[in-house]
Amino acid sequence: MPHATSALVHGATQLSHLGVIRAQGPDAAGFLHSQLTQDILHLGTSQARLAAYLSPKGRVLASLLVLAAGPQEFFLVCHRSVLPGTLKRLALFTLHARLTLHDATQDMQLMGLLGSTAQSLLPANASPGLCQTLNNTHTVALHPADDRMRALWLAPVGEPPPAATDGDAAQWLWSEVRSGVVTISQPVADAFVPQMLNLESVGAVDFHKGCYPGQEVVARSQFRGSVKRRTYLAHSQSALAVGDAIFRAEDDIGTVVQAAPSPTGGYASLVVLAIDGATDELRTAPAHGALLEITPLPYALATGI
Repeated sequence: MPHATSALVHGATQLSHLGVIRAQGPDAAGFLHSQLTQDILHLGTSQARLAAYLSPKGRVLASLLVLAAGPQEFFLVCHRSVLPGTLKRLALFTLHARLTLHDATQDMQLMGLLGSTAQSLLPANASPGLCQTLNNTHTVALHPADDRMRALWLAPVGEPPPAATDGDAAQWLWSEVRSGVVTISQPVADAFVPQMLNLESVGAVDFHKGCYPGQEVVARSQFRGSVKRRTYLAHSQSALAVGDAIFRAEDDIGTVVQAAPSPTGGYASLVVLAIDGATDELRTAPAHGALLEITPLPYALATGI
């Protein structure tokens, strides 16, 4: 497989596959804190945080990037396919909380910035989650892909974009996969606990913040060492789609949770696999499917939490 680094370019890309939920009101921070895997009470405007919204059984319904526009206003960025269900479920639990939740996708612009385009708006040493806010625009440093800086730019419709929209949407989707950070979409929603998606290793789970839906399952999985599946970065010469099964001989031992064509050929993917089968010969179909090559993750799995 050709080395991937040289294939990534620079540019800005509109992110039509993502959507935005806006939460506003005096109780917005407390409500989100009680519902998500992340500490929202202490989230300021200079830092965005990855988070997840879970079912009572601890399964990830949506993976999120949460930004604070102010002490009473938050943006939740997620895959568009899971946004309606996430918004509807969150709204069920607002009860008498003083906040509003609505789909703000049509009101906001979302752009992905790669390479020098991201560097032009962020410090060179920006860590993932750093958020630069200027007037109504927010630029968030994301996890890099093949050592290339990536950023998310969020602004109201009508704000001038930070750069010409000259990026390749396919390249951005590939960079999402190469970053190793899973964006949950509908085919794999409500299927995995956060640790199976490595979410605790990319800072999306706070184990000290207190209760939220599914918290007991997440804690038990973490502290009893009961996680039997993990997410791996992989490459295949055949096309892959979210929800596809991965096989060891005739046995289904994994699931594709994110995939994108590689500019250098084949497909890059993030796959959830049984840990005890990840070093075996893996294929995209029983017995005679295309080989799946496991490649190193760009981060270490968290230990000692």
